[in-house]
Amino acid sequence: MGEQSEDNPIVTHAMEDYLKAVYRILERGIPATTQALAEELGITGPSVTNMVKRLHAMRLLTHTRYQGVELTPAGEKIALEVIRHHRLLELYLLETLGYGWDEVHDEAEKLEHHVSDDLEARMDSALGFPTRDPHGDPIPAADGSVSSDQGIPLRDAAEAGDYQVIRVSDRDAELLRYLGAMELVPGAAVSVSERMPFDDLLRIRIGEAEHVVGRQLTEAVFVVDATAGAG
Repeated sequence: MGEQSEDNPIVTHAMEDYLKAVYRILERGIPATTQALAEELGITGPSVTNMVKRLHAMRLLTHTRYQGVELTPAGEKIALEVIRHHRLLELYLLETLGYGWDEVHDEAEKLEHHVSDDLEARMDSALGFPTRDPHGDPIPAADGSVSSDQGIPLRDAAEAGDYQVIRVSDRDAELLRYLGAMELVPGAAVSVSERMPFDDLLRIRIGEAEHVVGRQLTEAVFVVDATAGAG
């Protein structure tokens, strides 16, 4: 993403992954600490610390001890471009090449660093200029703007409330298959029938079907008030 020079050192694919990881963590509303980055990327803490120092020196992020990191405008621009590629790829793989929604994340991870501006524009046009990927995550626009409507975790939904699923976590393929079988997918209407007193269990209704779901699932599904819709 740019030529190497003394004033503009080259940004490697690994660096792009770090910047994307910071954005994704902050997108969830939690601090991007070294530990959170290590968990997001599946690597060790010392490796994260070293890379954070490099990216700080390159002015792509700022690091405050004990508080985590924040992206600079330059770092955020890179992160959003990679995320745009990733989410367009996910949708293209699903709609054009017949991949399942539980398969597209890993494939997009492999391809996201190799998308040219022309391919990005062609995918965007072919897909009808979409605003959300198969899992409901917002696709950043070409100008870097992105929807701020992230919804709330289903675990925080009010009892007797009616909601619409806006997005789901895409990190666990097995969970995606389970959610798909339940039809608990972006756009689905879901109502909370009962909040049970033990084990963070919720009784929910999707259409005519009733399910009891636990915390792992209710933390992976994000909803908006049904009267507001998914936007």
